[in-house]
Amino acid sequence: MNPKGAKGHMIQQKRLMDLFAGLVSIDNPSLHEAEMCARLKEELRALGAEPREDDTAAKIGGNAGNLYAYFEGEEGMEPLLLSAHMDSVEPACGKRAVFREDGTITSDGTTVLGADCLSGVAAILEVLRSVKESGAKHRPIEVLFDAAEETYCAGIQRYDFASLRSKEAYIFDLTGRIGGAAVQAPTILSYKATFHGRAAHAAFSPENGIHAIQAAACAVSKIRCGRVGDTTVNVGTISGGSADNVVPETCVVTGEVRSFDDASARAQLAVVRKAIEQGAEQLGAAVDFADEALCRAYLVDKNEPVVRRFEAACKTLGVEPELVSTYGGSDNNHFFHHGVRGVVVACGMNNCHSCGEYSSAADLTAAAKLVETLILSRD
Repeated sequence: MNPKGAKGHMIQQKRLMDLFAGLVSIDNPSLHEAEMCARLKEELRALGAEPREDDTAAKIGGNAGNLYAYFEGEEGMEPLLLSAHMDSVEPACGKRAVFREDGTITSDGTTVLGADCLSGVAAILEVLRSVKESGAKHRPIEVLFDAAEETYCAGIQRYDFASLRSKEAYIFDLTGRIGGAAVQAPTILSYKATFHGRAAHAAFSPENGIHAIQAAACAVSKIRCGRVGDTTVNVGTISGGSADNVVPETCVVTGEVRSFDDASARAQLAVVRKAIEQGAEQLGAAVDFADEALCRAYLVDKNEPVVRRFEAACKTLGVEPELVSTYGGSDNNHFFHHGVRGVVVACGMNNCHSCGEYSSAADLTAAAKLVETLILSRD
């Protein structure tokens, strides 16, 4: 899988840095990616594509859909899908890329940087531009920039996967050193338990009430949190009550279960539900229990073409490939279960989901070189 015929790397680092900084400056919190989507349409049109935005926005309560573009390549070669998401976690408004003397790129400390996942977006666009300018022969390329990934992949869940041509996908959305790629990720199940008690005055007639918070506390005390075998269980939030002097009528508990084995996750969720129902019953409260499968576990075999191509590209660049498992979900959970085999690729984002997020000129350039090597691969 060597990029035969490639005449060295055609990437322009300064242009890449300018593009990254420009993308970072756009406000792009989840469900509010319209300005980012418009900018990316302009970029893709300038590269000769006809970008298509789907109708996902209306389905998820956002203002932007998933954005797709196709670039013709050499006839007879299988296409590759390059993907990265358009949104950033909050605080994602007023972002600014600060270029440090040591090559590090940070925000000004009041927002996230947005390297998650704009580092991947920038790398993909720079490579598309550089190969267009050079006339280098490349594989057919599908590009998919999805909306609202940070809200448990709300955007990609609504995508029409049947419209994709590619059997291989490279999702640029992983932290860590360049050369890393996730080939395994978990099932993530969320749950919400709403406890219904009976309100009463906490001093004059507490015996007439049913204490919803106490029922929730009783239930939570029965749940084993943390690592449970090959599964993780968490109670994430508890909220309830209306005033200090009122026996609370309602209390809501939310949490999640994760496991690399889908059946184990669902079995543990059933244990959580039983504990919640027992806690409610013990205190005489009623409870409504709801759960949602946010994504389903996958494991990409190391002999799959997508893995072998990634490893070959890394070795071409003199980078040691590292295949990892991640406890985070991503778009790849959904690609996998719709017949597209993908790996989630490290692309120069670190300390993500915090105002201390950072990248570097070296990592962004290395990520772009990896994209370039993948699309120039010949077999």
